[in-house]
Amino acid sequence: MDFDTSKVIHVCEGKDSNTVSIFKKDYKTHSGNPENINSICCDMSPAFISGIHAEFPDAAITFDKFHVMKMVNEGIDKVRREEVVVNESLKKTRYIWLKNPDNLTEMQKDTLGSLKDMNLKTVRAYNLKLSLQEFWSINERLLAEDYLKKWYFWATHSRLKPMIEVAKTIKAHWNGILNYFDSRINNGILEGTNSVIQLLKRSARGYRNVQNFITMIYLRLGKLNFKLPT
Repeated sequence: MDFDTSKVIHVCEGKDSNTVSIFKKDYKTHSGNPENINSICCDMSPAFISGIHAEFPDAAITFDKFHVMKMVNEGIDKVRREEVVVNESLKKTRYIWLKNPDNLTEMQKDTLGSLKDMNLKTVRAYNLKLSLQEFWSINERLLAEDYLKKWYFWATHSRLKPMIEVAKTIKAHWNGILNYFDSRINNGILEGTNSVIQLLKRSARGYRNVQNFITMIYLRLGKLNFKLPT
């Protein structure tokens, strides 16, 4: 995606490191200079990380904040599923913990309020999530790193195994997460575009082959200028 124009600039098959190589080749074919790319946002896929390091060694990786929070949500749900075995109050509450407080229905808010009065592991995991959400609103990298260090200590001493694993994953991707405070980029624009792409697929009831599907993505989302006569 082009951040400035919100248009699709490259589509290819696959999810391995070779996709980065294919993009670089295509970028050069269209007169792009790979040295001009100084920041790349992606999820924490080892394949993407490997491909970026190999093809764009001077580019700083920013790990997408939405994928970081998705990982935290998965940790909370693991805690809930372990705890629901001994506390049936947590049944059918999965989406309460995944939503932000402002997005809860009135009934869900009431349920959350009653659950918060209990000494639940899930509530502790949820509080870790809310605290990490505040992290992204910090203005300066040094302040953000200090905040993240405190959060990491809290998470690793929480005695909640899924959240400890999340914290260790964050530690392993430390610089890439903190790079957000330099680049301020995320994959939100790409995720929104993916929703449109899925709609294209459903409306066509599928395509004869992948290349036809890719062509349609370019036609609908590439903002192409055909310079047709008027």
